[in-house]
Amino acid sequence: MLKYVRNELFVEKVSVSKLAKKFGTPLYIYSQDKLESNFNAYKTGFKGVDSIICYAMKANSNSAILKLLAKIGAGADIVSGGELYRALKAGINPQKIVYSGVGKTAQEIEFALKSNILMFNVESFEELEKLNKIAGKLKKKARISFRVNPNVDAHTHKYITTGKEGNKFGIRYEDALDIYIKASKMKNLEVVGVDSHIGSQILDVSSFKLAAKKMSKLIDKLEANGIKIKYIDIGGGLGIKYTAADKPQKPIDLRKTIMPVYSKYKGKTIIVEPGRAIVGDTGILVGEVLYRKTSGTKNFVITNLAMNDLIRPALYESYHNVIPVKKSSTKQKVVDVVGPVCESGDFIAKDRKLPVFEQGDFIAVECAGAYGRAMASQYNSRPRGAEVLVKGSRVKVIRKAEKIEDLMSKEIK
Repeated sequence: MLKYVRNELFVEKVSVSKLAKKFGTPLYIYSQDKLESNFNAYKTGFKGVDSIICYAMKANSNSAILKLLAKIGAGADIVSGGELYRALKAGINPQKIVYSGVGKTAQEIEFALKSNILMFNVESFEELEKLNKIAGKLKKKARISFRVNPNVDAHTHKYITTGKEGNKFGIRYEDALDIYIKASKMKNLEVVGVDSHIGSQILDVSSFKLAAKKMSKLIDKLEANGIKIKYIDIGGGLGIKYTAADKPQKPIDLRKTIMPVYSKYKGKTIIVEPGRAIVGDTGILVGEVLYRKTSGTKNFVITNLAMNDLIRPALYESYHNVIPVKKSSTKQKVVDVVGPVCESGDFIAKDRKLPVFEQGDFIAVECAGAYGRAMASQYNSRPRGAEVLVKGSRVKVIRKAEKIEDLMSKEIK
């Protein structure tokens, strides 16, 4: 996807500097070839397994990206009514849509029921009661599974581990059988699945095996109690290569890890919910060097990229590789790459040995395809940048840059 041609950075066959000059910065650039390749790796990895690949839309919900994924067979893992709206508008089959999330509102539940989605991943008993009541009012049967916490450590950042006891997500493993039995007796519900999601940016698939073994025991107990399961939702969470030390595993590794546990269940469909692994390394975020300064022992490269453009470094202290758009110096210096937002937490990289940048140079931040533009804000009244999609030598604007007037477009004066 990324390569240097005569010291100039290209995405596929397009010069990044030309895109930055044409569309301005901050600028999100995505590779269509990489996006399709990442999704097809899941299709190939789970070939021969009755499965649905439900893209976790929270990673990046741009409608152009969703339409591309819909065309090549993706379903969707959604966590809001807005994501359901986007998924349906993009042409994703509602029978490939799974609704997760701990805080579904009555309006969102009604919208999903009327849209005839595949199933709800229920995360509390009170949600279950509300779902049963709304389904009854609409004279519908709500297909459900429960998101069960297998209490497995995914060995990832504390903010993105989701399958341990004490997380806000799901129900306790020890309570699962009882709540499934209660659900099976509710007249407006159809229990069809089990679900677990242990976290994100997981680089070792052995955690999935531990979860699968626990979920398999639960499935056996459910079926012994007359509750027949059609879908086994294993969640998502495979990581990508942010640093040189990261060694992410592939979808086929995930299949080889879980299927020895689940292959005994005939006639059941495996649901996989990748998000970051589909879009994360498809995108870069491009910005411009504004100033350089030294403060005590610290050297700063001040750019027009801020925490409102890419919040992951500030929120998770995450690492994103920073590279020059044009290689013009062999000298290096240890610097902090920071933005203009009025917060000490506004940084892209800290204590990083990087090429010496000059004012006006463009820089690119790698692996910004997931949780970049999706989590962007207008903090400090900063308009958000454009998004473009590259396919070979073709460039398509998939979201226009905001103008300063857009900041107040919804405000009532």
